[in-house]
Amino acid sequence: MKGTRGMFSLVVIFLTSNFAFAQDPKEDLGTEVVNIVKPYTPTISDAFKVKQTPVLNDSVITKKRPVVYSIFSVPVASTFTPAKGKAATVEKAKRIKLYDNYATLGFGNYTSILGELYSNFEISRTDNAGFFFRHNSSQGDIEGVRLENKYYDTRLDGQYTSRQRDVTYYINGGVQHQLFNWYGLSPYYSNAMDEVISGIDPQQTYLSGYVGGSIALEDSFFDKITTDVKFLGDSYNSSEFNINAAPEFTFDLEPIDFTLDGEVDYLSGSFDQAYYGGEGQSYSFLNIGITPSLVYVNDDLTLSLGVGAYLSLDGEESTSELFLYPKINASYRLVDEYLIAYGGVDGSLEQNSYYNFKEENPHVSPTLGIQPTSHVFEGFAGIKGKLSNAIGYNLRASYGKDENRALFLSNPAIDDMNIENYEYGNSFGVVYHDINTLAIFGELKVAVSEAFSLGISGTVYSYDYIDEVQPWNLPEYEATVFTNFSITEKVYGGASVYLVGERKDLLNAIGPLIDFIPREVTLDSYIDANVHLGYRVNDRLNIFAKGSNLLGDNYEKWYSYPVQGIQGLLGATYKFDW
Repeated sequence: MKGTRGMFSLVVIFLTSNFAFAQDPKEDLGTEVVNIVKPYTPTISDAFKVKQTPVLNDSVITKKRPVVYSIFSVPVASTFTPAKGKAATVEKAKRIKLYDNYATLGFGNYTSILGELYSNFEISRTDNAGFFFRHNSSQGDIEGVRLENKYYDTRLDGQYTSRQRDVTYYINGGVQHQLFNWYGLSPYYSNAMDEVISGIDPQQTYLSGYVGGSIALEDSFFDKITTDVKFLGDSYNSSEFNINAAPEFTFDLEPIDFTLDGEVDYLSGSFDQAYYGGEGQSYSFLNIGITPSLVYVNDDLTLSLGVGAYLSLDGEESTSELFLYPKINASYRLVDEYLIAYGGVDGSLEQNSYYNFKEENPHVSPTLGIQPTSHVFEGFAGIKGKLSNAIGYNLRASYGKDENRALFLSNPAIDDMNIENYEYGNSFGVVYHDINTLAIFGELKVAVSEAFSLGISGTVYSYDYIDEVQPWNLPEYEATVFTNFSITEKVYGGASVYLVGERKDLLNAIGPLIDFIPREVTLDSYIDANVHLGYRVNDRLNIFAKGSNLLGDNYEKWYSYPVQGIQGLLGATYKFDW
Protein backbone atom coordinates (compact mmCIF):
# COMPACT_ATOMS: atom_id res chain seq x y z
CA MET A 1 0.00 0.00 0.00
CA LYS A 2 2.90 2.40 0.79
CA GLY A 3 4.70 1.51 -2.50
CA THR A 4 1.71 2.36 -4.62
CA ARG A 5 1.29 5.78 -3.02
CA GLY A 6 5.02 6.67 -3.80
CA MET A 7 4.66 5.64 -7.43
CA PHE A 8 1.58 7.88 -7.87
CA SER A 9 3.51 10.91 -6.41
CA LEU A 10 6.40 10.55 -8.87
CA VAL A 11 4.07 10.47 -11.87
CA VAL A 12 2.33 13.66 -10.77
CA ILE A 13 5.61 15.55 -10.25
CA PHE A 14 6.88 14.46 -13.69
CA LEU A 15 3.78 15.66 -15.54
CA THR A 16 3.81 18.99 -13.75
CA SER A 17 7.45 19.65 -14.60
CA ASN A 18 6.98 18.97 -18.30
CA PHE A 19 3.93 21.29 -18.53
CA ALA A 20 5.85 24.14 -16.83
CA PHE A 21 8.91 23.96 -19.04
CA ALA A 22 7.14 23.45 -22.37
CA GLN A 23 5.22 26.81 -22.40
CA ASP A 24 7.00 29.95 -23.53
CA PRO A 25 5.91 32.80 -21.41
CA LYS A 26 6.40 35.29 -24.30
CA GLU A 27 4.20 33.43 -26.79
CA ASP A 28 0.51 34.51 -26.97
CA LEU A 29 -1.59 31.44 -27.36
CA GLY A 30 -4.87 33.38 -27.64
CA THR A 31 -8.27 32.34 -26.32
CA GLU A 32 -10.26 29.42 -27.49
CA VAL A 33 -13.45 28.02 -26.20
CA VAL A 34 -13.80 24.31 -26.18
CA ASN A 35 -17.26 22.84 -25.69
CA ILE A 36 -17.38 19.29 -24.58
CA VAL A 37 -20.70 17.62 -25.27
CA LYS A 38 -21.47 14.37 -23.57
CA PRO A 39 -24.87 12.78 -22.94
CA TYR A 40 -26.02 12.68 -19.35
CA THR A 41 -25.97 9.17 -18.09
CA PRO A 42 -27.24 9.09 -14.52
CA THR A 43 -26.42 6.12 -12.40
CA ILE A 44 -28.09 4.77 -9.30
CA SER A 45 -25.91 3.57 -6.54
CA ASP A 46 -26.78 0.35 -4.81
CA ALA A 47 -29.15 0.87 -1.92
CA PHE A 48 -28.49 -0.66 1.40
CA LYS A 49 -30.99 -1.48 4.13
CA VAL A 50 -30.48 -0.67 7.75
CA LYS A 51 -31.14 -3.66 9.90
CA GLN A 52 -34.03 -3.37 12.32
CA THR A 53 -31.90 -4.68 15.12
CA PRO A 54 -28.33 -3.52 14.53
CA VAL A 55 -25.43 -5.34 16.08
CA LEU A 56 -23.71 -3.19 18.68
CA ASN A 57 -19.92 -3.46 18.51
CA ASP A 58 -19.35 -2.11 22.00
CA SER A 59 -17.24 -3.66 24.67
CA VAL A 60 -19.33 -2.05 27.45
CA ILE A 61 -23.06 -2.89 27.75
CA THR A 62 -25.01 -1.26 30.57
CA LYS A 63 -27.90 -3.27 32.02
CA LYS A 64 -31.21 -1.51 32.74
CA ARG A 65 -32.01 -1.13 36.38
CA PRO A 66 -35.59 -1.92 37.47
CA VAL A 67 -37.60 1.14 38.62
CA VAL A 68 -39.99 0.72 41.56
CA TYR A 69 -42.70 3.36 42.21
CA SER A 70 -44.29 3.85 45.63
CA ILE A 71 -46.45 6.50 47.40
CA PHE A 72 -46.53 7.65 50.96
CA SER A 73 -50.15 7.14 52.11
CA VAL A 74 -51.48 8.81 55.23
CA PRO A 75 -55.23 8.57 56.14
CA VAL A 76 -56.96 12.00 56.39
CA ALA A 77 -60.28 12.52 58.18
CA SER A 78 -62.99 14.17 55.97
CA THR A 79 -66.06 16.10 57.14
CA PHE A 80 -67.80 16.25 53.65
CA THR A 81 -71.16 14.51 53.47
CA PRO A 82 -72.68 14.29 49.95
CA ALA A 83 -76.36 15.17 49.65
CA LYS A 84 -78.68 12.32 48.76
CA GLY A 85 -79.91 12.41 45.16
CA LYS A 86 -83.61 12.99 44.51
CA ALA A 87 -85.35 11.81 41.35
CA ALA A 88 -86.94 14.56 39.29
CA THR A 89 -90.73 14.34 39.06
CA VAL A 90 -92.67 14.70 35.81
CA GLU A 91 -95.97 16.50 36.10
CA LYS A 92 -98.65 14.16 34.83
CA ALA A 93 -101.75 15.34 33.05
CA LYS A 94 -104.86 14.84 35.06
CA ARG A 95 -106.57 11.66 33.95
CA ILE A 96 -109.99 12.31 32.50
CA LYS A 97 -112.66 10.35 34.27
CA LEU A 98 -114.92 8.53 31.83
CA TYR A 99 -118.47 7.73 32.81
CA ASP A 100 -120.76 5.11 31.33
CA ASN A 101 -123.93 7.16 31.64
CA TYR A 102 -125.22 10.69 31.25
CA ALA A 103 -128.51 12.56 31.51
CA THR A 104 -129.42 15.86 29.85
CA LEU A 105 -132.36 18.16 30.54
CA GLY A 106 -133.06 21.53 28.95
CA PHE A 107 -135.87 24.08 28.63
CA GLY A 108 -136.37 26.93 26.17
CA ASN A 109 -138.80 29.42 24.73
CA TYR A 110 -141.74 28.21 22.65
CA THR A 111 -142.12 25.81 25.62
CA SER A 112 -139.33 23.64 24.26
CA ILE A 113 -138.11 20.59 26.17
CA LEU A 114 -134.98 18.53 25.52
CA GLY A 115 -134.28 15.35 27.43
CA GLU A 116 -131.65 12.65 26.91
CA LEU A 117 -130.51 9.59 28.83
CA TYR A 118 -127.66 7.32 27.76
CA SER A 119 -126.42 4.26 29.61
CA ASN A 120 -123.79 1.64 28.83
CA PHE A 121 -123.25 -1.65 30.64
CA GLU A 122 -120.06 -3.71 30.48
CA ILE A 123 -121.26 -7.28 30.69
CA SER A 124 -117.79 -8.79 30.23
CA ARG A 125 -114.42 -7.97 28.71
CA THR A 126 -115.86 -8.62 25.26
CA ASP A 127 -119.57 -7.76 25.59
CA ASN A 128 -121.32 -4.42 26.05
CA ALA A 129 -124.96 -3.33 26.07
CA GLY A 130 -126.57 0.07 26.22
CA PHE A 131 -129.61 2.20 25.48
CA PHE A 132 -130.33 5.78 24.45
CA PHE A 133 -133.50 7.78 25.13
CA ARG A 134 -134.21 11.18 23.57
CA HIS A 135 -137.18 13.55 23.67
CA ASN A 136 -137.40 16.87 21.83
CA SER A 137 -140.60 18.89 21.69
CA SER A 138 -141.99 22.40 21.27
CA GLN A 139 -145.44 23.91 21.61
CA GLY A 140 -144.98 25.97 18.46
CA ASP A 141 -146.71 29.36 18.77
CA ILE A 142 -145.16 30.57 15.52
CA GLU A 143 -146.16 34.13 14.79
CA GLY A 144 -148.84 34.54 12.10
CA VAL A 145 -149.73 30.82 11.88
CA ARG A 146 -153.43 30.05 12.35
CA LEU A 147 -153.16 26.28 12.72
CA GLU A 148 -151.64 24.23 15.53
CA ASN A 149 -147.86 23.92 14.99
CA LYS A 150 -146.43 22.00 17.94
CA TYR A 151 -144.25 18.93 17.48
CA TYR A 152 -142.91 15.96 19.49
CA ASP A 153 -140.09 13.58 18.69
CA THR A 154 -139.39 10.75 21.13
CA ARG A 155 -137.21 7.69 20.52
CA LEU A 156 -135.64 4.82 22.41
CA ASP A 157 -132.70 2.82 21.01
CA GLY A 158 -130.81 -0.16 22.36
CA GLN A 159 -127.71 -2.04 21.26
CA TYR A 160 -125.60 -5.06 22.14
CA THR A 161 -122.01 -5.63 20.97
CA SER A 162 -119.77 -8.66 21.33
CA ARG A 163 -116.13 -8.65 20.17
CA GLN A 164 -114.70 -12.16 20.09
CA ARG A 165 -111.31 -13.24 18.74
CA ASP A 166 -112.55 -14.23 15.29
CA VAL A 167 -115.99 -12.68 15.08
CA THR A 168 -117.72 -9.44 16.06
CA TYR A 169 -121.46 -9.10 16.07
CA TYR A 170 -123.74 -6.15 16.76
CA ILE A 171 -127.50 -6.10 17.46
CA ASN A 172 -129.60 -2.96 17.72
CA GLY A 173 -133.24 -1.95 17.76
CA GLY A 174 -135.53 0.89 18.67
CA VAL A 175 -138.89 2.62 18.50
CA GLN A 176 -139.79 6.21 17.64
CA HIS A 177 -142.93 8.31 18.08
CA GLN A 178 -143.29 11.62 16.24
CA LEU A 179 -146.05 14.21 16.14
CA PHE A 180 -146.20 16.98 13.53
CA ASN A 181 -148.84 19.33 12.19
CA TRP A 182 -149.76 20.36 8.65
CA TYR A 183 -149.79 24.01 9.68
CA GLY A 184 -148.64 25.50 6.35
CA LEU A 185 -152.04 26.72 5.18
CA SER A 186 -152.26 27.60 1.49
CA PRO A 187 -152.63 31.32 0.63
CA TYR A 188 -155.87 30.29 -1.01
CA TYR A 189 -157.29 29.94 2.53
CA SER A 190 -155.58 33.01 3.97
CA ASN A 191 -158.92 34.83 4.28
CA ALA A 192 -160.93 31.82 5.41
CA MET A 193 -163.31 32.35 8.31
CA ASP A 194 -162.31 31.26 11.78
CA GLU A 195 -165.04 28.62 11.73
CA VAL A 196 -163.36 26.95 8.76
CA ILE A 197 -159.91 27.13 10.33
CA SER A 198 -161.07 25.78 13.68
CA GLY A 199 -162.55 22.75 11.93
CA ILE A 200 -159.12 21.65 10.66
CA ASP A 201 -157.21 19.07 12.70
CA PRO A 202 -153.72 19.22 11.16
CA GLN A 203 -152.10 16.64 13.45
CA GLN A 204 -150.17 13.70 12.01
CA THR A 205 -148.36 11.07 14.08
CA TYR A 206 -145.75 8.53 13.03
CA LEU A 207 -144.90 5.37 14.91
CA SER A 208 -141.85 3.48 13.66
CA GLY A 209 -139.57 0.73 14.86
CA TYR A 210 -136.55 -1.19 13.68
CA VAL A 211 -134.29 -4.10 14.54
CA GLY A 212 -130.99 -4.93 12.89
CA GLY A 213 -127.45 -6.05 13.32
CA SER A 214 -124.21 -7.08 11.70
CA ILE A 215 -121.69 -9.93 11.85
CA ALA A 216 -118.02 -9.42 10.90
CA LEU A 217 -115.43 -12.20 10.63
CA GLU A 218 -111.65 -11.97 10.93
CA ASP A 219 -109.25 -13.71 8.53
CA SER A 220 -112.02 -14.77 6.19
CA PHE A 221 -113.07 -13.92 2.65
CA PHE A 222 -116.50 -13.22 4.14
CA ASP A 223 -116.11 -9.73 5.63
CA LYS A 224 -119.52 -9.03 7.13
CA ILE A 225 -123.26 -8.90 6.63
CA THR A 226 -125.57 -6.10 7.74
CA THR A 227 -129.33 -6.52 8.11
CA ASP A 228 -132.11 -4.09 8.94
CA VAL A 229 -135.87 -4.47 9.38
CA LYS A 230 -138.12 -1.36 9.65
CA PHE A 231 -141.77 -0.72 10.26
CA LEU A 232 -143.74 2.53 9.91
CA GLY A 233 -147.36 3.45 10.60
CA ASP A 234 -149.27 6.73 10.94
CA SER A 235 -152.59 8.06 12.22
CA TYR A 236 -154.22 7.58 8.78
CA ASN A 237 -153.72 3.79 8.72
CA SER A 238 -150.74 3.96 6.40
CA SER A 239 -148.15 1.22 6.88
CA GLU A 240 -144.77 0.21 5.49
CA PHE A 241 -142.47 -2.75 5.99
CA ASN A 242 -138.85 -2.85 4.79
CA ILE A 243 -136.18 -5.59 4.95
CA ASN A 244 -132.62 -5.00 3.82
CA ALA A 245 -129.57 -7.30 3.85
CA ALA A 246 -126.10 -6.44 2.52
CA PRO A 247 -123.30 -9.06 2.57
CA GLU A 248 -119.67 -8.15 1.74
CA PHE A 249 -116.89 -10.46 0.50
CA THR A 250 -113.18 -9.84 -0.16
CA PHE A 251 -110.76 -12.21 -1.95
CA ASP A 252 -107.05 -11.43 -1.72
CA LEU A 253 -105.47 -11.95 -5.16
CA GLU A 254 -102.11 -10.23 -4.71
CA PRO A 255 -101.44 -7.53 -5.75
CA ILE A 256 -105.17 -6.78 -6.14
CA ASP A 257 -108.31 -7.54 -4.14
CA PHE A 258 -111.54 -8.84 -5.56
CA THR A 259 -114.57 -7.55 -3.66
CA LEU A 260 -118.14 -8.67 -4.02
CA ASP A 261 -120.94 -6.64 -2.42
CA GLY A 262 -124.52 -7.78 -2.49
CA GLU A 263 -127.86 -6.25 -1.52
CA VAL A 264 -131.38 -7.58 -1.12
CA ASP A 265 -134.03 -4.95 -0.40
CA TYR A 266 -137.73 -5.71 0.02
CA LEU A 267 -140.26 -2.90 0.50
CA SER A 268 -144.00 -3.29 0.97
CA GLY A 269 -146.59 -0.75 2.08
CA SER A 270 -150.00 0.77 1.58
CA PHE A 271 -151.89 4.06 1.93
CA ASP A 272 -155.48 3.88 3.06
CA GLN A 273 -156.64 6.70 0.79
CA ALA A 274 -155.69 8.87 -2.17
CA TYR A 275 -155.43 12.64 -2.41
CA TYR A 276 -158.80 14.28 -3.09
CA GLY A 277 -160.94 11.16 -3.03
CA GLY A 278 -160.35 7.85 -4.67
CA GLU A 279 -159.07 4.63 -3.22
CA GLY A 280 -155.79 4.05 -1.51
CA GLN A 281 -152.90 2.24 -3.10
CA SER A 282 -150.39 -0.45 -2.24
CA TYR A 283 -146.81 -0.89 -3.38
CA SER A 284 -144.27 -3.69 -3.30
CA PHE A 285 -140.70 -3.81 -4.62
CA LEU A 286 -137.92 -6.37 -4.48
CA ASN A 287 -134.48 -5.16 -5.53
CA ILE A 288 -131.54 -7.56 -5.82
CA GLY A 289 -128.11 -6.11 -6.51
CA ILE A 290 -124.57 -7.36 -6.89
CA THR A 291 -121.40 -5.30 -7.32
CA PRO A 292 -118.10 -7.07 -8.18
CA SER A 293 -114.97 -4.89 -8.10
CA LEU A 294 -111.21 -5.14 -8.55
CA VAL A 295 -109.32 -3.00 -6.05
CA TYR A 296 -105.65 -2.09 -6.33
CA VAL A 297 -103.85 -0.11 -3.62
CA ASN A 298 -100.22 0.96 -3.33
CA ASP A 299 -98.42 3.85 -1.67
CA ASP A 300 -99.75 6.49 -4.07
CA LEU A 301 -102.50 4.94 -6.20
CA THR A 302 -105.91 3.58 -5.22
CA LEU A 303 -108.01 2.16 -8.03
CA SER A 304 -111.37 0.39 -7.97
CA LEU A 305 -112.99 -0.96 -11.13
CA GLY A 306 -116.44 -2.48 -10.84
CA VAL A 307 -119.97 -2.64 -12.13
CA GLY A 308 -123.29 -2.75 -10.30
CA ALA A 309 -126.16 -4.88 -11.54
CA TYR A 310 -129.67 -4.56 -10.06
CA LEU A 311 -132.85 -6.46 -10.79
CA SER A 312 -135.96 -4.54 -9.68
CA LEU A 313 -139.27 -6.38 -9.37
CA ASP A 314 -142.51 -4.40 -9.04
CA GLY A 315 -144.93 -6.69 -7.22
CA GLU A 316 -148.05 -4.61 -7.82
CA GLU A 317 -147.46 -4.08 -11.54
CA SER A 318 -145.88 -7.52 -12.07
CA THR A 319 -142.99 -6.00 -14.01
CA SER A 320 -139.23 -6.29 -13.77
CA GLU A 321 -136.31 -4.20 -14.96
CA LEU A 322 -132.55 -4.70 -15.09
CA PHE A 323 -130.16 -1.81 -14.29
CA LEU A 324 -126.40 -1.65 -14.86
CA TYR A 325 -124.23 1.04 -13.24
CA PRO A 326 -120.54 1.95 -13.48
CA LYS A 327 -118.48 1.70 -10.29
CA ILE A 328 -115.11 3.31 -11.04
CA ASN A 329 -113.10 5.21 -8.44
CA ALA A 330 -109.46 6.30 -8.48
CA SER A 331 -107.19 8.53 -6.44
CA TYR A 332 -103.51 9.37 -6.86
CA ARG A 333 -101.20 11.01 -4.37
CA LEU A 334 -99.38 13.70 -6.36
CA VAL A 335 -97.54 15.43 -3.49
CA ASP A 336 -97.63 13.31 -0.33
CA GLU A 337 -100.67 14.34 1.71
CA TYR A 338 -100.69 17.85 0.27
CA LEU A 339 -102.20 17.14 -3.15
CA ILE A 340 -104.33 14.12 -4.02
CA ALA A 341 -106.22 13.90 -7.29
CA TYR A 342 -109.33 11.71 -7.48
CA GLY A 343 -112.21 10.96 -9.80
CA GLY A 344 -114.57 8.34 -11.08
CA VAL A 345 -118.00 7.40 -12.34
CA ASP A 346 -120.66 5.98 -10.04
CA GLY A 347 -124.30 4.97 -10.24
CA SER A 348 -126.90 3.21 -8.10
CA LEU A 349 -130.53 2.25 -7.67
CA GLU A 350 -132.26 4.03 -4.78
CA GLN A 351 -135.46 2.59 -3.40
CA ASN A 352 -137.63 5.47 -2.17
CA SER A 353 -139.88 4.83 0.81
CA TYR A 354 -142.49 6.51 2.95
CA TYR A 355 -140.07 6.38 5.89
CA ASN A 356 -137.32 8.25 4.01
CA PHE A 357 -139.75 10.84 2.66
CA LYS A 358 -141.15 11.71 6.09
CA GLU A 359 -137.62 11.93 7.53
CA GLU A 360 -136.74 14.59 4.95
CA ASN A 361 -140.11 16.36 4.96
CA PRO A 362 -142.49 15.39 7.81
CA HIS A 363 -145.32 17.41 6.22
CA VAL A 364 -145.98 14.96 3.35
CA SER A 365 -149.50 13.67 2.91
CA PRO A 366 -150.30 9.94 3.47
CA THR A 367 -151.11 9.57 -0.23
CA LEU A 368 -147.68 9.24 -1.87
CA GLY A 369 -146.68 7.34 -4.96
CA ILE A 370 -143.65 5.18 -4.14
CA GLN A 371 -141.18 4.33 -6.92
CA PRO A 372 -137.43 3.69 -7.16
CA THR A 373 -134.98 6.28 -8.53
CA SER A 374 -132.22 5.32 -10.95
CA HIS A 375 -129.02 7.34 -10.55
CA VAL A 376 -127.81 6.43 -14.04
CA PHE A 377 -124.35 7.89 -13.51
CA GLU A 378 -122.42 10.59 -11.72
CA GLY A 379 -119.02 11.53 -13.10
CA PHE A 380 -116.82 13.42 -10.68
CA ALA A 381 -113.27 14.71 -10.37
CA GLY A 382 -111.45 16.77 -7.81
CA ILE A 383 -108.41 17.43 -5.68
CA LYS A 384 -108.00 17.22 -1.94
CA GLY A 385 -105.25 17.32 0.63
CA LYS A 386 -103.83 19.71 3.14
CA LEU A 387 -102.14 23.09 2.93
CA SER A 388 -100.42 22.47 6.27
CA ASN A 389 -100.80 20.12 9.21
CA ALA A 390 -103.72 22.28 10.38
CA ILE A 391 -105.51 23.08 7.10
CA GLY A 392 -107.28 20.60 4.83
CA TYR A 393 -109.21 21.21 1.61
CA ASN A 394 -111.40 19.45 -0.95
CA LEU A 395 -112.54 20.70 -4.37
CA ARG A 396 -114.92 18.60 -6.46
CA ALA A 397 -116.96 18.93 -9.65
CA SER A 398 -119.61 16.41 -10.72
CA TYR A 399 -122.23 15.85 -13.38
CA GLY A 400 -124.96 13.26 -12.99
CA LYS A 401 -128.07 11.94 -14.64
CA ASP A 402 -131.10 10.83 -12.62
CA GLU A 403 -134.14 9.02 -13.96
CA ASN A 404 -137.36 9.15 -11.96
CA ARG A 405 -135.90 11.45 -9.31
CA ALA A 406 -138.32 12.16 -6.45
CA LEU A 407 -139.18 15.86 -5.87
CA PHE A 408 -141.41 17.35 -3.18
CA LEU A 409 -144.25 19.53 -4.51
CA SER A 410 -147.02 21.35 -2.65
CA ASN A 411 -150.36 19.61 -2.87
CA PRO A 412 -153.16 21.73 -4.35
CA ALA A 413 -155.70 23.34 -2.07
CA ILE A 414 -159.13 21.67 -2.37
CA ASP A 415 -162.23 23.85 -2.37
CA ASP A 416 -164.90 21.33 -1.53
CA MET A 417 -166.93 19.96 1.32
CA ASN A 418 -165.71 17.19 3.64
CA ILE A 419 -162.07 17.25 2.64
CA GLU A 420 -159.23 15.76 4.64
CA ASN A 421 -157.14 17.78 7.09
CA TYR A 422 -154.12 17.67 4.75
CA GLU A 423 -156.06 18.85 1.65
CA TYR A 424 -156.04 22.59 2.41
CA GLY A 425 -152.86 23.09 0.39
CA ASN A 426 -150.96 22.42 3.63
CA SER A 427 -149.18 19.19 2.72
CA PHE A 428 -146.72 17.92 0.15
CA GLY A 429 -146.78 15.21 -2.45
CA VAL A 430 -144.02 13.58 -4.49
CA VAL A 431 -143.51 13.84 -8.26
CA TYR A 432 -140.88 12.06 -10.36
CA HIS A 433 -138.82 13.65 -13.15
CA ASP A 434 -135.63 13.03 -15.12
CA ILE A 435 -133.02 15.62 -14.13
CA ASN A 436 -129.35 16.17 -14.92
CA THR A 437 -127.33 17.99 -12.26
CA LEU A 438 -124.02 19.85 -12.38
CA ALA A 439 -122.53 20.47 -8.93
CA ILE A 440 -119.40 22.34 -7.80
CA PHE A 441 -118.33 21.57 -4.24
CA GLY A 442 -115.64 23.14 -2.04
CA GLU A 443 -114.57 22.49 1.53
CA LEU A 444 -111.94 23.95 3.86
CA LYS A 445 -111.19 22.71 7.37
CA VAL A 446 -108.87 24.39 9.87
CA ALA A 447 -107.80 22.74 13.12
CA VAL A 448 -105.41 25.13 14.82
CA SER A 449 -105.41 23.12 18.03
CA GLU A 450 -107.74 21.23 20.31
CA ALA A 451 -108.97 24.64 21.41
CA PHE A 452 -110.16 25.86 18.01
CA SER A 453 -111.41 24.37 14.74
CA LEU A 454 -113.21 25.90 11.77
CA GLY A 455 -114.91 24.44 8.73
CA ILE A 456 -116.44 25.94 5.59
CA SER A 457 -118.21 24.03 2.82
CA GLY A 458 -120.47 24.95 -0.05
CA THR A 459 -122.10 23.53 -3.19
CA VAL A 460 -123.50 25.31 -6.25
CA TYR A 461 -126.06 23.46 -8.40
CA SER A 462 -127.18 23.79 -12.00
CA TYR A 463 -130.12 21.69 -13.20
CA ASP A 464 -131.01 20.52 -16.69
CA TYR A 465 -134.61 19.29 -16.78
CA ILE A 466 -136.97 18.02 -19.45
CA ASP A 467 -140.33 19.48 -20.63
CA GLU A 468 -139.70 22.73 -18.76
CA VAL A 469 -140.43 21.06 -15.43
CA GLN A 470 -138.78 22.96 -12.60
CA PRO A 471 -136.51 21.16 -10.10
CA TRP A 472 -139.12 21.61 -7.40
CA ASN A 473 -137.74 22.48 -3.96
CA LEU A 474 -134.12 21.91 -5.00
CA PRO A 475 -131.85 24.80 -3.91
CA GLU A 476 -129.52 26.75 -6.19
CA TYR A 477 -126.72 26.56 -3.61
CA GLU A 478 -125.98 25.44 -0.07
CA ALA A 479 -123.23 26.51 2.32
CA THR A 480 -122.23 25.72 5.89
CA VAL A 481 -119.81 27.36 8.32
CA PHE A 482 -119.10 25.77 11.69
CA THR A 483 -116.58 26.20 14.48
CA ASN A 484 -115.75 24.66 17.85
CA PHE A 485 -113.61 26.38 20.45
CA SER A 486 -112.48 26.32 24.07
CA ILE A 487 -112.16 29.67 25.82
CA THR A 488 -110.75 28.23 29.04
CA GLU A 489 -110.40 24.76 30.47
CA LYS A 490 -113.98 25.02 31.73
CA VAL A 491 -115.66 27.20 29.10
CA TYR A 492 -116.26 25.83 25.60
CA GLY A 493 -118.62 26.48 22.71
CA GLY A 494 -119.35 26.34 19.04
CA ALA A 495 -121.28 28.03 16.25
CA SER A 496 -122.80 27.10 12.90
CA VAL A 497 -124.32 29.03 10.01
CA TYR A 498 -126.42 27.46 7.25
CA LEU A 499 -127.12 29.22 3.96
CA VAL A 500 -129.67 27.81 1.49
CA GLY A 501 -130.49 29.36 -1.87
CA GLU A 502 -133.78 29.98 -3.61
CA ARG A 503 -136.16 27.14 -4.45
CA LYS A 504 -139.24 26.78 -6.67
CA ASP A 505 -142.68 25.44 -5.79
CA LEU A 506 -146.14 25.40 -7.35
CA LEU A 507 -149.27 27.09 -5.97
CA ASN A 508 -152.46 25.41 -7.09
CA ALA A 509 -156.09 25.04 -6.09
CA ILE A 510 -158.76 22.74 -7.48
CA GLY A 511 -162.44 22.15 -6.87
CA PRO A 512 -165.79 21.73 -8.61
CA LEU A 513 -166.64 25.43 -8.50
CA ILE A 514 -163.27 27.16 -9.01
CA ASP A 515 -161.03 27.88 -11.95
CA PHE A 516 -157.52 28.47 -10.61
CA ILE A 517 -154.45 28.80 -12.83
CA PRO A 518 -151.37 27.18 -11.20
CA ARG A 519 -148.42 29.51 -10.79
CA GLU A 520 -144.84 29.09 -9.74
CA VAL A 521 -143.70 30.60 -6.47
CA THR A 522 -140.15 31.29 -5.30
CA LEU A 523 -138.97 30.59 -1.78
CA ASP A 524 -136.36 33.13 -0.69
CA SER A 525 -132.89 32.08 0.33
CA TYR A 526 -132.26 32.03 4.06
CA ILE A 527 -129.53 32.05 6.69
CA ASP A 528 -129.83 30.10 9.92
CA ALA A 529 -127.25 31.04 12.57
CA ASN A 530 -126.77 28.95 15.72
CA VAL A 531 -124.45 29.05 18.72
CA HIS A 532 -123.91 27.02 21.87
CA LEU A 533 -121.85 27.65 25.02
CA GLY A 534 -121.00 25.29 27.86
CA TYR A 535 -119.42 25.45 31.30
CA ARG A 536 -117.82 22.46 33.03
CA VAL A 537 -118.71 22.83 36.68
CA ASN A 538 -116.79 19.64 37.49
CA ASP A 539 -116.08 16.24 35.96
CA ARG A 540 -119.72 15.29 36.26
CA LEU A 541 -121.80 18.41 35.69
CA ASN A 542 -121.94 20.64 32.59
CA ILE A 543 -124.22 23.63 32.07
CA PHE A 544 -125.03 24.72 28.53
CA ALA A 545 -126.98 27.30 26.56
CA LYS A 546 -128.05 27.07 22.91
CA GLY A 547 -129.35 29.67 20.53
CA SER A 548 -130.94 28.89 17.15
CA ASN A 549 -132.06 31.08 14.23
CA LEU A 550 -130.34 34.02 15.89
CA LEU A 551 -131.17 36.37 13.02
CA GLY A 552 -134.83 35.98 13.98
CA ASP A 553 -135.98 35.41 10.40
CA ASN A 554 -139.19 33.38 10.09
CA TYR A 555 -137.94 31.96 6.81
CA GLU A 556 -139.76 29.21 4.94
CA LYS A 557 -137.93 25.95 4.61
CA TRP A 558 -141.01 24.61 2.80
CA TYR A 559 -143.61 26.73 1.06
CA SER A 560 -146.13 28.25 3.56
CA TYR A 561 -144.19 26.74 6.47
CA PRO A 562 -142.49 29.55 8.41
CA VAL A 563 -140.12 28.43 11.16
CA GLN A 564 -139.85 29.64 14.73
CA GLY A 565 -137.97 32.88 15.34
CA ILE A 566 -135.06 33.22 17.78
CA GLN A 567 -134.90 30.08 19.90
CA GLY A 568 -133.08 29.74 23.19
CA LEU A 569 -132.45 26.67 25.34
CA LEU A 570 -130.80 26.38 28.76
CA GLY A 571 -129.92 23.03 30.29
CA ALA A 572 -127.45 20.78 32.05
CA THR A 573 -125.77 17.41 31.52
CA TYR A 574 -124.83 15.12 34.39
CA LYS A 575 -122.47 12.14 34.01
CA PHE A 576 -122.55 9.21 36.38
CA ASP A 577 -121.93 5.51 36.96
CA TRP A 578 -124.51 3.11 38.27
